[in-house]
Amino acid sequence: MSRIVVFGAGGRAGVKVVAEAAGRGHEVTAVVREPAKHAGLGGERVRVVAGDVTDGGSVAETAAGHDVAVQVAARLDMSSAEFYGAASRALVEGLGRAGVSRLVALGIGSLLEVSPGVRLVDTPGFPDDARTFSLGHAVELEVLEKSGLDWVVVAPPPVMLDTEAPRTGRYRFGDGRVPQGDPAFSYADLAVALVDEAESPEHHRVQISVSS
Repeated sequence: MSRIVVFGAGGRAGVKVVAEAAGRGHEVTAVVREPAKHAGLGGERVRVVAGDVTDGGSVAETAAGHDVAVQVAARLDMSSAEFYGAASRALVEGLGRAGVSRLVALGIGSLLEVSPGVRLVDTPGFPDDARTFSLGHAVELEVLEKSGLDWVVVAPPPVMLDTEAPRTGRYRFGDGRVPQGDPAFSYADLAVALVDEAESPEHHRVQISVSS
């Protein structure tokens, strides 16, 4: 079994990823800013620790001794570009210092393409506030592309994901385009896809889509 460190473990995606990974028998380190606020996150095979994904030293300390990192953290108290820029730079630095070469990161569906070279975020009428948030995520991709990490960014459909739907274990990966068909997707099945990429890497240094 692997040792997996999850940044943003207390969020909607993070809770599901921690449960999925631990349920498969992996040793999981769940990184959150304030462990006292996440009393229910721990359990068998799960160690909850305080950490800051925007600080390279903190990333290095929490990631040391692990096989793979999963990044699902988000913050709303700072701009998207500021957060994802700082987090991606800290991950590149900290994971490098910790000797962790594999990173699986959660992306955003609005950066997927609707036609060759045209991202959803660049289409006419795309809301300005959503565009600003989406382009913050784009900073993450720019940083990772210049790094030496073995990374993959997994982008779900550009809709609100279902937090309550049960795990089915079914999903499909696509390329860098917005997936066709039913856009409905759950956090539980997103977690399955993320842990599969952490457990058995199939995609390298690329952004891909995931959908039902």
